[in-house]
Amino acid sequence: MSRIGKKLITVPEGVEVKISDNLVTVKGPKGELTQKIHSLVKVELQNKEVIFTVKDPEDKTNKSLWGLYNRLVNNMIVGVTKGFEKKLEVIGVGFKVALQGQKLILNLGFSHPVEYLIPPEMTASVEKNTITLKGYDKYLVGETAARIRRIKKPEPYKGKGIRYLGSKGKKGQKNR
Repeated sequence: MSRIGKKLITVPEGVEVKISDNLVTVKGPKGELTQKIHSLVKVELQNKEVIFTVKDPEDKTNKSLWGLYNRLVNNMIVGVTKGFEKKLEVIGVGFKVALQGQKLILNLGFSHPVEYLIPPEMTASVEKNTITLKGYDKYLVGETAARIRRIKKPEPYKGKGIRYLGSKGKKGQKNR
């Protein structure tokens, strides 16, 4: 039995969940998300609770898919109600960040400023050298943060570059 898969997901007020042909649609105040469900996993909506079951709860593949789709739908519900947020910090002498509409302009020591277009489903804000990304799709927020970080990864010695807020740089080293 999957410990995560058998957890019930309570649907809060203001959120609408529709299930049809292995497709789950969650609609809430922040937006609408859809997720296709694998054929081995069965999804039901009963009394404002989403219930996941599988044909063979002892099979390794079934257990992993059971837990995966349970958490994906849970993240969809959290996303359309509360939303998700990632913070990145830009560290380095002369490194600057600016936001012009949906375009992030990064001066990172290259010969030219780097422009990154933020997806329309997300919002971004810049305060000093901290970039805050907000959105209702957890995957999109995380992927956008990773792509921005990839522009100038923190280097291993002084930690200059773009890193997640609170991280210690590359390979777990402390900031100096």
